[in-house]
Amino acid sequence: MTDRAIRSHDDLLEIFEASCHEEQALGVESEKFGVYAATLAPLTYEGPRGVLGIFEALCREHGYRPLHESEGGPIVAVERVGADGKSSQVTLEPGAQFELSGAILATVHEAEEELARHLGELEPIVRALGVRWLGVGYHPLASQAELPWVPKARYPIMREYFPTRGGRGLDMMRRTATVQVNVDFASEADALRKLRVGLLLSPIVQAMFANSPFSEGKPTGRKSERAAVWLDADPDRTGLLPRMCAPGARFHDYAAWALDAPMYLFKREGRVFANTGQTFKNFLADGFEGERATVGDWKMHLGTLFPEARLKTTIELRSVDSLPRSLYCALPALWAGLLYDAEALAGAEELALSTLEPGALEAARPDIARLALSANACGRPVRALAERLVELAEGGLSRRARLDAEGRDERRHLASLGALVSRGQCPADVLVAGLDVTVAPESLRAEIARRCAI
Repeated sequence: MTDRAIRSHDDLLEIFEASCHEEQALGVESEKFGVYAATLAPLTYEGPRGVLGIFEALCREHGYRPLHESEGGPIVAVERVGADGKSSQVTLEPGAQFELSGAILATVHEAEEELARHLGELEPIVRALGVRWLGVGYHPLASQAELPWVPKARYPIMREYFPTRGGRGLDMMRRTATVQVNVDFASEADALRKLRVGLLLSPIVQAMFANSPFSEGKPTGRKSERAAVWLDADPDRTGLLPRMCAPGARFHDYAAWALDAPMYLFKREGRVFANTGQTFKNFLADGFEGERATVGDWKMHLGTLFPEARLKTTIELRSVDSLPRSLYCALPALWAGLLYDAEALAGAEELALSTLEPGALEAARPDIARLALSANACGRPVRALAERLVELAEGGLSRRARLDAEGRDERRHLASLGALVSRGQCPADVLVAGLDVTVAPESLRAEIARRCAI
């Protein structure tokens, strides 16, 4: 029961403890931007050619059902449950970023099949509507004023709250897109080990996949504009969590950090309470407008925190820009290779703990956003660290030995990434290569859209 009152500190840890199991599944969540091919204007939420039109077609043609936050409220997602009982959803971020929240998968091969099925279902729908998808980490064309607001209950509160916490909170909400990988943990020790490795390696992985060099129709001079945005969003709920990077950290330590983080809302029977600025610790002690903290409030709060690696029912690895289809499976392949093989995990942990001190790593993040693999971190070239991660992941995937129908293991999904890293390049380098920025602005926008298309 998620609506029961929190009775003790044990209730705060229950979500983590109940999630420990021996499976090694993968979940991949991927976001993309929609634009209208004729005008390059951003995809709208409303109307037959907007998000609602796409959702209607997915329900009509592919067995999805609409999801609402409240009875009679607007559609905010669609869901399909397969014959195997696995659920996948298409959801929305605040600026109508279109997100595939995939099913629980056993292999990276299945992630490839899931994406192909998703894009295949969408392709005739969006072609008829004149919509094109862009797979980059920051909207390459739209200004804030041009983007829609998706009608979720929390977004008006976030819209008011985030500008009080940093300069780019609204950009974070509406102009960024990611690919996220979720991995399982077998025990508290395993969870905190994977979280620690995920946090410390996240800036290096971010550099490997940096894929957002444009804003409002021109290059920004950064390899990852998205990474720069996250450095100026909300310091109390983002970042590398130094206390979690130390060996010996426990579930209790993550809960303590989350308790000290500000809230911005909770819900009761369809009513939304905006309690921005109150920490969960204070909500737990004092309540708010006569309401007391529940287990459901705690679970919601955990989902409003945005560190580079997040602990919930899985370890969520969140640092990477949205990607083109050719690199999509490289991310789950990298993390599966590093975290789901004992030898690779030991190597990744040793690299992280011996090389990457949290304070110095945090200081390097602006340079990583700008230079990606050409940056240095903690006195080491990021490129060399990336090459080592690819090597470790390849070994892990080889030993993991999950084969596709043709007898190939998951290393094949790392090939495109490995080729880029070996040249000292990230996806953004490919996007900007040979780009003529002296052409007319509309021609430049059209060429950027072409290069960023999924």
